[in-house]
Amino acid sequence: MYTVCLTGGIGSGKSTVARLFEAHGVAVIDADALAHALTAPGGGAIAAIRAAFGDQYIDAAGALDRPKMRALAFADPAARRRLEGILHPMIRTESERLAAAATSAYIIHMIPLLFESGRSRERCMRILVVDCDERIQVERVMARSGLARHEVEAIMASQVTRAARLAGAHDVLDNSGAPEKLTERVNALHQTYLALAQQVRSSQSDTRVPPGTRHSG
Repeated sequence: MYTVCLTGGIGSGKSTVARLFEAHGVAVIDADALAHALTAPGGGAIAAIRAAFGDQYIDAAGALDRPKMRALAFADPAARRRLEGILHPMIRTESERLAAAATSAYIIHMIPLLFESGRSRERCMRILVVDCDERIQVERVMARSGLARHEVEAIMASQVTRAARLAGAHDVLDNSGAPEKLTERVNALHQTYLALAQQVRSSQSDTRVPPGTRHSG
């Protein structure tokens, strides 16, 4: 199965882009959505999180207390790695199950922390980065989440730099402009990925492309 990994900084518009690909019938596997399911009441990761961090990080409904865990993860890198050690293997297992069941010509793995997570890139035949001006990122996140500017900037600072993300991309989608332009760019990339997927099916060979061969929009 030809696999495109979709990533981008917080507030860049990854979910919007994913929905546009889904409109073409492409299977999108969202790592964030899987993480939310695992940490919801009764989620598969709750018992392990409770054991690792204590009851104070589980809210009254039985879900992960996200604000409290977010504060801990930013203050204590070791705690963040411990949480990732619980969640990442579970997310990967479920991602693989969904990928195996997919019937579209290619699949998209939406992985916000693709470059930060290391091993996640092993599954990527092509990397698509959704990009926009950092000022726009901050404004979007503040508007949708209610976080203060310094909180958003702290999240951005914990991620790889914009330059590093762009350097690792095969394809870049500029999401700074009008929505209709984004739709046009996604349509064009969809045709590109269909062609690449067909090549894989025809040749039965590994077509991973080294970063540098880029389609920018």
